[in-house]
Amino acid sequence: MNRKPSRLPWILGAVLLGLMTLPVMATAQTYEVTITNLTQGQIFSPPIVFSHRSSFDLFTPGQPAIPELAGVAEDADNEPLIALLTAEPKVGDVSVGGDLVMPGTSISVQVQARGSSRNITALGMLVTSNDAFFAGERRASNQSTSFYAIAWDAGSEANTQQCAHIPGPPCGMGGMRVENGAEGYVYVHAGIQDRGSLDPAQHDWRNPVAKIEIRRANR
Repeated sequence: MNRKPSRLPWILGAVLLGLMTLPVMATAQTYEVTITNLTQGQIFSPPIVFSHRSSFDLFTPGQPAIPELAGVAEDADNEPLIALLTAEPKVGDVSVGGDLVMPGTSISVQVQARGSSRNITALGMLVTSNDAFFAGERRASNQSTSFYAIAWDAGSEANTQQCAHIPGPPCGMGGMRVENGAEGYVYVHAGIQDRGSLDPAQHDWRNPVAKIEIRRANR
């Protein structure tokens, strides 16, 4: 009697080949991001740190700021931006610092990165301003890296420098936006001028305003 050739070896071989060609899920790596406030009179709001693909840009200089970023820059309102980033497919992980960053001090935030989401951005408001924020981005790697971030103007609120429009000390009165006179686009902030309620000798700055260090935490 002639036996039919078994198909089992062929089936097993096909299964093995399929397993070998399946995409391998990248292991998440944890990075510790340390933000140091380099100013002498500006407090940073609790910073937002997130990992993302290189194709994702939170803002483009010369273009209007999205409302969620404007909320951070004007009133340190993190929640809408966190919600947007969490829902964004090009963003990997989002973390927030647990406290303000006082002048000359640092805060560390851990964030995970995997696959193509290897770029890390950190940002926060300079709270004694109308709509100033710092932001810096760098691609994470196995090697520790540090870089500096400048202050940007969201361009969403006029720089009145009046206490009625500023959430940080010596004011503490955020929430009221003056749009008349707002530039309408993101640009490098010109600092605190000699007008309104703020004293440039106490609250002005020169760029850069923040040092950002990224270190792989799990090895």
